[in-house]
Amino acid sequence: MKALVCRKNTDDLADLRFENIDLPPPGPNEVRVRIRAASVNFPDLLMAQGKYQHRPDLPFIVGGEFAGEVIATGRDAARFRPGDRVIGGGFSGAFAEERQLLETALRPIPGAADFATAASFTTGYLTAYVALVRRGRLQPAEWLLVHGASGGMGLAAVDLGRVLGATVIATASTEEKRNFLKAYGADHVLPSAGFRDGVKELTGGRGADVIYDPVGGDVFDESVRAIGFDGRLLVVGFTSGRIPTVPANMPLIKGFSVVGVRAGEYGRKFPEKGRENIAAIDRLLADGKLRPHIGARLPLDGAIEAMRLLADRKAIGKVVIEP
Repeated sequence: MKALVCRKNTDDLADLRFENIDLPPPGPNEVRVRIRAASVNFPDLLMAQGKYQHRPDLPFIVGGEFAGEVIATGRDAARFRPGDRVIGGGFSGAFAEERQLLETALRPIPGAADFATAASFTTGYLTAYVALVRRGRLQPAEWLLVHGASGGMGLAAVDLGRVLGATVIATASTEEKRNFLKAYGADHVLPSAGFRDGVKELTGGRGADVIYDPVGGDVFDESVRAIGFDGRLLVVGFTSGRIPTVPANMPLIKGFSVVGVRAGEYGRKFPEKGRENIAAIDRLLADGKLRPHIGARLPLDGAIEAMRLLADRKAIGKVVIEP
């Protein structure tokens, strides 16, 4: 089978190569899946560059999130049968024609979702759920400010915030992205720079109750001045490249909290809650309450191009690879 392999970490992704790999027969409790769709997430870029907190041993197959159909099962594998539609994830192995892994790493595709939707919603919506529900304690009618809102992570927070009954303010860097967010259903849309005054005006001077920030850098700095008393500033990531800091007197004077969000680690630390989180987003998708947006679809041969769409900030919604 063909797969995109990283043998050397480089910033420009220039050393990624497609290789033909022979998979062994499925072992005990293992399942082989024909990958029908895989989504591109920012950690995929960082792992290929050697910059993520988790660094897979070299060489590794790039990509973490996928959906497909079971084509073979090993001894003692009883949860799935050939033909079953499944979702899988992890740190690597998804940008390929097939994937082999323990059956416990798979779950059924919710409802009638297609492969592309199934492959592209877990990371974004799980992060949004842990951020907004578990860590941010978002309440109906609160003001939610979402940065990087046109990307896969931000758009999931916009969508889930709507489902939770918040009033959503979305920020984006270009007019094209802001127009998309208006059409998508954000209550208010602002530029990603100089948003403080707009947030204050919209909220009657109070500021946002919850801020979802996967960007960091200057956006975080300005968010400190756009948050309301008792607000929760959710640190989701640093796609801007700069990890910001905040003087301790600011949370003291303004009475807000800076809250870290690591959805995967949350599930590892609290397994029962982790299972509840996955069940919650699966149920919302199956019930048609979530609206994942796929902005680009590319074949497996276009996987490097797909990764560069994220690196160049050109993606709106999710980018999906369809082998």
